[in-house]
Amino acid sequence: MRAMRLERTAPAEEAPLLPVDIASTAPGPGEVRVGVEACGVCRTDLHILEGEVPARLPIVPGHQAAGTVMAVGTGVPGLRAGDRVGIGWIASTCGRCAFCVSGRENLCLSATFTGRDRDGGYAEQLTADARWVYPLPAGFTAREAAPLLCAGIIGYRSLKLSGIAPGGRLGLFGFGASAHLAIQVARYWGCEVYVFTREERHRDLARTMGAVWTGSADERPGVDLDAAVTFAPAGELVPVALARIGRGGTVAINAIHMSPIPTFPYETLYGERSVRSVMNYTRKDAEEFLELAARIPVRAEIESIPLADANRALLGVKRGKIRGAAVLDTR
Repeated sequence: MRAMRLERTAPAEEAPLLPVDIASTAPGPGEVRVGVEACGVCRTDLHILEGEVPARLPIVPGHQAAGTVMAVGTGVPGLRAGDRVGIGWIASTCGRCAFCVSGRENLCLSATFTGRDRDGGYAEQLTADARWVYPLPAGFTAREAAPLLCAGIIGYRSLKLSGIAPGGRLGLFGFGASAHLAIQVARYWGCEVYVFTREERHRDLARTMGAVWTGSADERPGVDLDAAVTFAPAGELVPVALARIGRGGTVAINAIHMSPIPTFPYETLYGERSVRSVMNYTRKDAEEFLELAARIPVRAEIESIPLADANRALLGVKRGKIRGAAVLDTR
């Protein structure tokens, strides 16, 4: 089968992903083999490519894979050949630690990750632990569903951790793949959304999706925000976001890797403001969001790119040139 594989980390400008032809593997006990039709391109893939997030090498990246079950291993209830499914970032957890048994498996110290620890979706097929495979929302094609499987779910978790209440004022810092899905949930909840981003085309998209205000991070919207989520991996945005929220507000940081947060005056944090990171997601997050995405419905702005051009897609993510989400077409 065709795949794009990373054998050595390097800047995206060097196009380090290599086209390869590798044998497909039969699913083991508890696994399924999925024919991948589309795979979303995530900034985490870029961090893996450039060595900022450690990964097993060689590795086939990609953790927003959508397609059809081709084969089912032993001991897999509830899935069968022909089912339309998606695979996200978490590949497995131990199921036994204090985090797992309390529904916080996103914090499991033994967790493994798709496209980091086991081959992912930049390929025509992949195998996955069936416990971390989700039915696609009804009415969504594989291409439409792919960005939901990480950008959408983690954006949803970020909204929850920010504490934003229905009807509240929400700030989004950065407006890429995850933020342009999160705004749709926030608007469904009746929130006023304020978007901070450098790119005018991203501001245009935010306005079309219902943002009441858009501007750069150094601008002020004229009101205190109740909560904010930062999506850009830029530590300098954290004190800026804190300075835009009112007392008791929270800034949720949606990033697996980020530049250092600079020092800032205590007054910026004072007033029971808080900052919290967002790490992975739980199975409950995924199930809740995918159900909600079908109900709203959440629709990604998609730039479809052939699998063979995965390097170009990742470079576009790095340079902020993707409007919405990049999705690799593996067919």
